[in-house]
Parts: sequence; structure tokens; C-alpha cells
Amino acid sequence: MELVWALNNLNLSAIIDIFLVALLFFGASFFIRGTQSVALVRGMALVFGVMIVLSNVFKLLALRWLLENILTVLVVAIPVVFQPELRRVFERLGRAGFFVGRQPYETRRAKIIDDICQAAERLSERRHGALIVLERNSSLQEYVRTGVQMDCEVSPQVLLTIFWPKTELHDGAAIIDISGRIASAASVLPLSSARTLTTPKLGTRHRAALGMSEVSDAICVVVSEETGRISITNGGRLIPRLDAKRLRTILNAFYGPERPQDRPLLQRAGDQVNVLMRRVRERQE
Repeated sequence: MELVWALNNLNLSAIIDIFLVALLFFGASFFIRGTQSVALVRGMALVFGVMIVLSNVFKLLALRWLLENILTVLVVAIPVVFQPELRRVFERLGRAGFFVGRQPYETRRAKIIDDICQAAERLSERRHGALIVLERNSSLQEYVRTGVQMDCEVSPQVLLTIFWPKTELHDGAAIIDISGRIASAASVLPLSSARTLTTPKLGTRHRAALGMSEVSDAICVVVSEETGRISITNGGRLIPRLDAKRLRTILNAFYGPERPQDRPLLQRAGDQVNVLMRRVRERQE
């Protein structure tokens, strides 16, 4: 009967209302996608689903009342539990402008890949250890906050300076964010467990690169301090012994350049807003 009533009262206003609610849920799912909160959301959905079934099957009135009135509790709990994701939402909404001229997306990705390959080749020749992380869909803000925040353009000179052994920034990871800028240096990354390592001789940089690729979809480029060999990690896998040419080929396959229209609309909007806000800050300075 409720379904018949809903169909009879379906009008343009109701359709718009349903569409906006669906869009809200889609946006929320987009911002937590690829983060560790996905497992938490699935667990909560499973628990609530089981509780709803039990309350209806066994006529548990107290449990049903609790479920019907739990919305008030969730209003308080959600901002606490999902604080990193909510901050990420507002950061992305605070980034940028659709109508600002910018370098084509493919060109920016290609330049970043070229700069990283040039820097990795020189670092390899000098045997200077390095760890460069490329952010993709998973947010790396919690790791950016562990290092020295920079917010500067990617260039071989900047990367060579960061990983010069005499600087205080060389012992850690340089993270390149989704907008294609160096977000931080000397960042601390999670180490991989020994069971996932292909060889026990890998050092801390390689363990950190593998660990990051296990907890996110980030791509990590590693230069060994002992041997000067270049490696790359993605999806918990290590590809060792690369030269600049092979590194470029793998980065083009894993990192881009991808077409902007292939990326989610909200993510494209976030990148645009970031450009506008950065230009406003530069003018103010």
C-alpha cells in the first residue's frame, strides 16, 4: 500500500527531491572511495542491516525503537568518525573555479612524469636515495601532515634539492598531490610487513613505498641509496631495476596522462578550484 501511495504522489518536485538525495549519497561515496573509511562504512551497513532484519523478524520493539531514533546519535557521531573525509570534502570544494584558464591536463601529467624521470636519473647517477609519492584517488593528507608542507611546482631541480643528502628534507617521502604540486617533503609513510617483501634486503625506503602502495592507490618511485637502482611500487607490487626510459613507460601506463573527461566530475571541479585559490593567494602575497 505504501508503494502505491508513493507512486500516486510522485510528481516533478518529488523526482527532483529524490535526484538531489541520490546525488548527495553519490558525492559522499565519491569522497570516501579509496580510503580506509570504506571498510568502516561497510561494517556499519552490515551491522545495521542485521539489526533491522532481527527487529522485524522477531518483533523486537526496543531494538526497532532504537533504530528509528538513532538518527540523532548519527548526527553527532558522523562528524567525529569521518572527520578526515569531511575535511577532504571541504578542501576539495574550497579548491577552485571552472572558468580559470589552465595548462591542459595531459600536458601537466606529461611534464610531471618527465620531471620525475629526469630527477630519478640524476639521483641514480649520484646514488642519492629518494622516495617520491604520486597521489591518485586515495587521499594522502594524513601523510602530508607528517612532513614539511611545501605546495610548490614539480621540477627536477626541486626534487634534487629535496633529496640532497645534506638537507633536512631528504630522509622521508616527497608527496605530489592530485593537483600535480609537491605537497610535502620528509613525510613519514607506513612500512610494509615482511611477508609482502620480495627480498629481505630491501631498505626502509622500499618498505615504505610498498607500505604506501598497500594502503592506497598511490604510485611510489624509489631510488636506492646503496645501489642507485630505480624502482616503482603500485598496488603492493615492486618493479625493480629500472632505467629512466622504463620508468617513463611505466609511469605513463600507471599515472597518465589520462584525459580529464575520464576523471570524476567532482574531482575535476576540485582541481579547478585549487588553481583559482592558489592564484588568489599568490596575488595577495
